[in-house]
Amino acid sequence: QVQLVESGGGLVQAGGSLRLSCAASGRTFSTYAMSWFRQAPGKEREFVATITSSGRWTDYADSVKGRFAISRDNAKNTVYLQMNSLKSEDTAVYSCAAKRLYSSTTYDYWGQGTQVTVSS
Repeated sequence: QVQLVESGGGLVQAGGSLRLSCAASGRTFSTYAMSWFRQAPGKEREFVATITSSGRWTDYADSVKGRFAISRDNAKNTVYLQMNSLKSEDTAVYSCAAKRLYSSTTYDYWGQGTQVTVSS
C-alpha cells in the first residue's frame, strides 16, 4: 500500500512559480513511475507530467512543456512539480499518482490533490 500526500499549492500571480511536492509512504516508492494530473472546475482531469521510477525519463503535456519540470528524490520518497511562468489556465487541483509500469495507463494510487490558483 502506498499513500500519497500533495503539498505546495496556493495562490500565485500570473508569471509566478510554485513547487508542488508529493510525499509517498512505504518502502517501494522507487519502484513506481509517478505522474502529475490536474483538474480544473467543470473540466476533465488531464495529464500534466510523468517520470520513470529511476527518474531518468520524463514526459509532459504540450500545454506545460518548457514551463513545468517533474523530478523525484527516491531517498526522500518524494516527487516534485516545479511550475514556472504560471498562467491563469493552470488553475486546477493538482494530484499525483503512482503506477508500477511506466507504460501502463492504469494508476495504482492517487493522492487527494492540492489547489493551485493563478490570478491574472
